Formats: sequence, structure tokens, C-alpha cells
Amino acid sequence: MASLDSWTLGEHRNAGGDTRPTYRKGTGPGVVVIHELPGMTPDVVAFGDEVVAAGFTVAMPVLFGKPGQAMSPLPLVRSLAQVCTNAEFTKLATGRTAPVTDWLRSLARELHTELGGPGVGALGMCFTGGYALAMMVDDAVVAPVLAQPAAPFAVGRRRAADLGLSPADQDAVVARARAGCPVLGIRYVEDKAVGTRFETLHRLLGEKFLAVDLPGKGHATLTEHRHQEAVDRVLAFFGERLRG
Repeated sequence: MASLDSWTLGEHRNAGGDTRPTYRKGTGPGVVVIHELPGMTPDVVAFGDEVVAAGFTVAMPVLFGKPGQAMSPLPLVRSLAQVCTNAEFTKLATGRTAPVTDWLRSLARELHTELGGPGVGALGMCFTGGYALAMMVDDAVVAPVLAQPAAPFAVGRRRAADLGLSPADQDAVVARARAGCPVLGIRYVEDKAVGTRFETLHRLLGEKFLAVDLPGKGHATLTEHRHQEAVDRVLAFFGERLRG
């Protein structure tokens, strides 16, 4: 776990008593970076380091997988088994917000209370991509970023278009966007895992959905298939939204 040696291991406990590990590093406005499948890989940590270097305090929660373990088939299979048997994560259901986002919202509120400013950023990737959108329901999150959102799994047209939100949460996201909070989304245009969610976001949020459409068939825009334009747009978005 050499990539995490410079990070501080802690934990966050929400009002319901749910406690999960977190890694934290940096100074400046707060950003919650949520790892992708199979977990907090070295590539995810490297991206977190880029956000820190840009002048932000980054909190990376551990939701599944082994922190620091590299991307490979076996950890991916183990993480998939973990999320598929855990009711905290939404895999195929439509019109439902993943219960784990309640804990993530609590983490964001705590970070905002500690650090102040206009709010915090929230970034999800792949399986957790939509979690940043669910966190936007809370006013503490003012810079939500969806990197290749891939849940619920894009099996069939309905799931491919679904944002992983309950009707009430979707209404709250639309209201916040109309009130002035933009949403940044990043994908490779030929990435089938994202489904038609960007089309749904354009329809619901209009000009408040800021889409970064990268050419090609890659998937992990900020990590394994890192694209510099994607990283630059994310850091600029955080700067604009979190530094006022």
C-alpha cells in the first residue's frame, strides 16, 4: 500500500452509527473522491494526489475492496461479489438511490462543517459515478462530478437511462440545478457501460449539465484510461465552484 503511505487513515461515523474507513490528505476546500470497482486502486490514489496537488483537501472513503490493491481480474471478481450481495449498493433496480449515499452525504457535511467555504466537491467513478449526483441532494455538495456513471448496470433501455436516484432525489437534483448548481459529467462516447444516462441528464438539467465527451472506447476517464482533458476539466470545475 505504498501509494497510500502519505495519506492519513481515519473513519467517519454517521448519525445512524454506520462507520467506514477514510483516507485523507491535503489542505484547502474539501473534495470527496469515491473509488471505482474493484476499489481504491493505485490509479485512484494517484488521481486523489492530483486533486490534493491542485490545492484541495481530499477524503477518500473505503466502500469495498482492499485499499491500495492494483486492478486485476481477481480483485474485480471479489469486489463485484461484495457489492452484489450488499443491499447498500444498487445494481439493477431503477428509480432507487443506493442507501450507502446517506453515509456519503454525512461525510460531505462533516467535511464542509470543518473546512467551511461555499461547499465541497463530490466525485464518483464507474459503479459509484452516480453517487455524486445523489450527494448533490444535500446543500453541502456544490461541485458534483460523475465520471463514467455505470449503475444501475446498463442492461436494457430502462436501466441504461436510469440515474440511480429515487423520484424524490431526482426532483431535488433538478431543483438544485435550476437554482444554479451545475453537474459535470465525463465519459468516453463509445463507452456502453454509461448507457444513455448523459442523454437523461441533458434532458433533466439542460445547460446545467456540463458534459465532457471524450473520443473512443475507453472507460476509466480519470484512472486506468486517464485522459488529460478529463483531469483538467475536473480540477477547473472544483476550483470554480469551491473557491468562489
